[in-house]
Amino acid sequence: MKNNLSKRIIPCLDIDKGRVVKGKSFINLVDAGDPNELSKFYNKEGADELVFLDITASHEKRKAIINVVEKVSSEVFIPLTVGGGIRDLDNISELLLAGADKVSINTTAIENPEFIKRSSSQFGSQCIVVAIDAKKEGDSWSVFTHGGKNKTQLNAIDWSKKVEDLGAGEILMTSMDKDGTKSGYDNELNQKLASALKIPLIASGGAGTLDHLVDAIKIGEADAVLAASIFHYKEISIERVKEELIKNKISVRSNS
Repeated sequence: MKNNLSKRIIPCLDIDKGRVVKGKSFINLVDAGDPNELSKFYNKEGADELVFLDITASHEKRKAIINVVEKVSSEVFIPLTVGGGIRDLDNISELLLAGADKVSINTTAIENPEFIKRSSSQFGSQCIVVAIDAKKEGDSWSVFTHGGKNKTQLNAIDWSKKVEDLGAGEILMTSMDKDGTKSGYDNELNQKLASALKIPLIASGGAGTLDHLVDAIKIGEADAVLAASIFHYKEISIERVKEELIKNKISVRSNS
């Protein structure tokens, strides 16, 4: 059972023009630091993985940030997932060669679902994370693309199941309602997803307190929790999160 595996703590670095930023619901970005320095800090802190999302890449049609990845991966030795503007298999190959362990695809997966199958066939499903930005509308959640700017006709839970069938190795689900609010994760959405999926679910959007991270795992049944500003601004340390999870009888990876 996947729920018996150690839960992962993943800082997310949203990157714009080579700098780490964090805003509310993808708008009004605030500079939160240098990606290389932050990555080295998290490496020492005991983060299980890192996620880089180039949030300008898709809607401004930019290529992923190869130079940042090369620099960080040469100094940081935890798994690195990189997303943003990935349009074809060459983009994935470039990122993996630059030092990424996984890639995250979002808009391209929706525009061309077969791309998930082709990329997981070529590089292995363990390299392919599909990122989904979802917003609650009535009793269901709609999927958005291009950094949360464009609404699709897709239902988040149905799309997640299709993504799994096409060969994705993980799903990174961001609640647009919760992102940047520090009011807690969307545990209702995440629990429904966890029940429907066999592959790991990374919960994103809304972390503000230790309890939020615990609840994302205990109530939302996420396999990993992703957060940004609470870590970037050193409001909560990763070590403190792991202590709290252990106190709640949740298995985590050792920091040693």
